[in-house]
Amino acid sequence: MSTVENSALPHQDPAQRLAAVWHRIDQAQAASDRPAGSVKLLAVSKTFPIEAVDAIAACGQKAFGENYAQEGVDKASTRSELEWHFIGPIQSNKTRGIAEHFSWAHTIDRLKIAERLSAQRPADLPPLQVCVQVNVSGENSKSGCEPDEALALCQAIVQLPKLQLRGLMAIPEATKDTTTQHRQFATLRDLQTHINQHGLSLDTLSMGMSDDLEAAISEGSTLVRVGSAIFGQRTYTNSDGASA
Repeated sequence: MSTVENSALPHQDPAQRLAAVWHRIDQAQAASDRPAGSVKLLAVSKTFPIEAVDAIAACGQKAFGENYAQEGVDKASTRSELEWHFIGPIQSNKTRGIAEHFSWAHTIDRLKIAERLSAQRPADLPPLQVCVQVNVSGENSKSGCEPDEALALCQAIVQLPKLQLRGLMAIPEATKDTTTQHRQFATLRDLQTHINQHGLSLDTLSMGMSDDLEAAISEGSTLVRVGSAIFGQRTYTNSDGASA
């Protein structure tokens, strides 16, 4: 069992915590000369009960991220009016629930998973919005395709029905060193540019979490995935190796 550091003060209510995160995002956008509204916030609600989701949703937050398939399906089916993003590793036997209940899947790292999601997406739903996950840190413990494999994977995914390829996602090495943070985020940004130069139109960089969202925004992130700074301390029954 592992825990992630709580960056939300325990006396703060949900509205205060959410406002504090948006203040950080707004400051980071301004510091990078980026327009207000250029970065979307995904509230990562994994391991937290639906009541915690309701409290944050009542403050105006509509997009939520989940890492564990069954937990996410349960929440998404209960609160279908919200926008649900799957941001955890995708196992082959879990694709149907993701295809049926989520609006986004951020962590496609091999064609087999994309093919299953495409085949299992219900015909009455709009295309599943997807990102390719890239291992920008080179850590063996991290999911994601290698950077030099990303272009071919993206080119294959855009041929699949019921999926709309939106961009790239990364979970970089957890570090307080801002130079390392910037380097890894820049790798993903440059890869997006490279892929778009080959005729694709990726518009999403899903990168940045509670501890490094400022560096991610400065390097072009369009979507930050924040959990602990919004919901507080999280205790895992199984660890994914990174805090959101």
